[in-house]
Amino acid sequence: MKSTYLFSLAIILLFTFSSTLFAQQNEEEKATIVQVGQMVPDFVFRNESGQDLLISDLKGKVVMINFFATWCGPCLKELPHVQSDIFDTYKDNPNFRLLVIGREHSSDELAEFKEKKGYSFQLIADPERKIYSKFAEQFIPRNFIIDREGKIIYNSVGFNEAEFEELKKVLASELAN
Repeated sequence: MKSTYLFSLAIILLFTFSSTLFAQQNEEEKATIVQVGQMVPDFVFRNESGQDLLISDLKGKVVMINFFATWCGPCLKELPHVQSDIFDTYKDNPNFRLLVIGREHSSDELAEFKEKKGYSFQLIADPERKIYSKFAEQFIPRNFIIDREGKIIYNSVGFNEAEFEELKKVLASELAN
């Protein structure tokens, strides 16, 4: 009797966990506006020199876009990998550009955060979600890799090391072409 009860309980818990996980993945997918295979939506960002550029100005380069917030735990785990595994590796590659965009942050907030954390890549302010809203409705961190033609070839939501390894492989492969 006791083993039947435990077995039934285990089945119920497994079903509940599976349903919750599926629902979370489904919500992340619904919250994504652009998908792999689509062209990157055009947007304006300010470069290190204070000049406004369009993402389409980067055509011919492989671009990685990372959306984050300074209060986001998974983002804070991911950004050191963005620094060491992406920026430090490819910063001198003329065919690569990294855009790290602070969702709902001002330039002043990002400058303070960058100094405190010691990052050497540029942080782009998106205080009103004007850029982020072209890509998604919710959930960060988010990464997109854009090929030389402007097509999205990779996207991810959240941070885990296995997924980040996949991002690095896609990026390395695209830059090798």
